[in-house]
Amino acid sequence: MDSIDISKLHLWVQDRDTVLQYSNDVEWRYGQKPDYTRSNEKLAAESIQNHPENSLERLVQNLVRAFDIEANFKTNPAQWLTVVQDKFRMSTNGGNGYTITDLINSGTYKLLIGNNKHYKASEENFETSTNLFHTAFPEGFLWEVIEVYSAPPSIVFKWRHWGNFNGAYKDYAPTGETIEIIGTSVVHLRDDLKILSLEHYYDNTKFLGKLTSGGKLPNNNQTQQQTKTKSSLWQKLWNIIKQHWPWRKKSTGVNLSTSRCPFAPLAD
Repeated sequence: MDSIDISKLHLWVQDRDTVLQYSNDVEWRYGQKPDYTRSNEKLAAESIQNHPENSLERLVQNLVRAFDIEANFKTNPAQWLTVVQDKFRMSTNGGNGYTITDLINSGTYKLLIGNNKHYKASEENFETSTNLFHTAFPEGFLWEVIEVYSAPPSIVFKWRHWGNFNGAYKDYAPTGETIEIIGTSVVHLRDDLKILSLEHYYDNTKFLGKLTSGGKLPNNNQTQQQTKTKSSLWQKLWNIIKQHWPWRKKSTGVNLSTSRCPFAPLAD
């Protein structure tokens, strides 16, 4: 691909903040534009790549991040700019080809992961799936392009997804480690750089294996039941002691109600 000046190209290949700046009268999922301030700060601190301003890597990264905005926050398919609306399909590891409507209804997590030992896509919807991973990664789950291997119209590129596993995943304990996914994608573009199809390839079982490596969280109901059982046993033991211990027949000379004796409540 010849040298490019991204600033002179279409809005959907500009940086994320510029895309949002000019996205007016949009039907946003939560009633307002998303705020990527914290995400931008984390990217500046943790990215391993700093692609040149007018590089093909920067263009691809901008395009996919703009697509991610639409997939997660735009609820009106007619307002999507990054894709050819009537032709777009997205797939993972050679699976089903999903439409814009599928993405709006289900979200990217559900469609990218699918059914797995530790994640049942068929039991999730947009909100439950999004909340599940936002809880596991409370500081965000960042994404960047690592390398680009070919130019338009069919771009093959390698990417990195990462975040700090500081929140529970379902009933599995967080480990605090940084979990990283490396994948490869193929994006087929029209002449105006809109997406015709997007194919992702990565190991989703390895990702979910890390999310369950911390083991199950304690079962609160079970813990409470064990505590009650232990308390009941100690109470029975104390009742036996009270029945057979002779000290109750002697005067202690101490006002137990005002003493610091730990057995005072039991001696009444």
